[in-house]
Amino acid sequence: MLTNKETIFALSSGAVPAGLAVVRMSGEDTPVVLASLVGELPRPRQAALRSIRTRNGLVIDTGLVLFFPAPHSFTGEHVAELHLHGGRAVVDALHRELAEFENMRPATPGEFSRRAFENGKLDLIEIEGLADLIAAETEMQRRLAVEQSSGGLSSIYYGWSERLTRARALIEAELDFPDEEDVPGSVSDQVWTDVARLIEEMASHLEQLEAGEIIRDGFKIVIAGRPNAGKSSLMNALAKRDVAIVTDIAGTTRDVLQVDLNMDGYLVKLYDTAGLRNTDEIVEREGIRRAEKTIAEADLLIYIEDLSVDTAIDENLNGAVLVGTKCDLPRRSVREYDLVISTADGTGLDMLRALIVQRLKAKVHPHSMAIPSRARHRDSLTKSLMALQASLCAPNRGLDLRAEDLRAAGEALGRVTGRVDVENLLDVVFGEFCIGK
Repeated sequence: MLTNKETIFALSSGAVPAGLAVVRMSGEDTPVVLASLVGELPRPRQAALRSIRTRNGLVIDTGLVLFFPAPHSFTGEHVAELHLHGGRAVVDALHRELAEFENMRPATPGEFSRRAFENGKLDLIEIEGLADLIAAETEMQRRLAVEQSSGGLSSIYYGWSERLTRARALIEAELDFPDEEDVPGSVSDQVWTDVARLIEEMASHLEQLEAGEIIRDGFKIVIAGRPNAGKSSLMNALAKRDVAIVTDIAGTTRDVLQVDLNMDGYLVKLYDTAGLRNTDEIVEREGIRRAEKTIAEADLLIYIEDLSVDTAIDENLNGAVLVGTKCDLPRRSVREYDLVISTADGTGLDMLRALIVQRLKAKVHPHSMAIPSRARHRDSLTKSLMALQASLCAPNRGLDLRAEDLRAAGEALGRVTGRVDVENLLDVVFGEFCIGK
């Protein structure tokens, strides 16, 4: 366990005022500071009701106190929690008192979790899962975050690492002790067959990355079409509130508007875009440029047309959902659409929602939640996979060179969990946390 010279403290619960405030401490001086505040320390991991006082004996508040001795705590250090009434003055008074102690200071964002990582309590994937769990807004985000924060994904990578370590050990044994009887004469059957299986497993695992990214970051749906086709009205109808301004004036929407929806437990990011047409108006032309960029990044494009106007569907809409709008008005268009809707009377909106969920689940069908979900995971896993493939693609290369490929594969894999050469990543990862976690 690492030893940090300074003891840190922070409000770990939500912003005050609130019904309850939890102030957390972690570090070597925690027992001394806690005893100064509450007198006799409570039994480890058992809540006790205490008066919390300044060193002058003034009562700050009365609340529950918990003490977690090292190393059996979240950070691996001595940790204490003070459960107080959630008034701003109460919390401020406690913070002022804690700051008066020597070697005590406020925690920076993510510092408790960083100490847990540095003390071997959590690996980097579990830390990221914890951050995602705090930020989760949908059921599927929660399930993905729980799987990662509880070590489900890490266990896969540790299993792969153990297999790579064994493969390297067999190769090194053959290179260093070729004449020993207890060293296999050929590692081909034992090592390279398993490496081939590992390549298949890793490649299959990486195929789940898109599903993980959609669950974590959201399914991006873009509503596009010509001016006055009803894009903004459709966005408002799906969001069930007024997000976009709706008028009869063509070109009302000049920028990309976005709203988050929860559909069947999934995060859906819905975008409304400027109407697509040729124009010399500078601001509208910029809006159209942004619309085209957003369309190119969409997971699903909903292209809509006004059924009361006979206009041609734009080309290059393969994979888009073609929707005819304003079906409550006299119809002039004779083309076929995937759906016809009316935002005025609600016709077809439930069918459109069902179609969106169907398209989403067609892209997101993981066998389990132990899947990668970040670009960082993809980059390191891809490097590991490429090194493994290099070790197999040229069997006539020397064993020492192929062993080096396996070492590179193991090192790249270790970066995912944070156990190898990730110092430059830590500030980025822990910067995602709020103060007090």
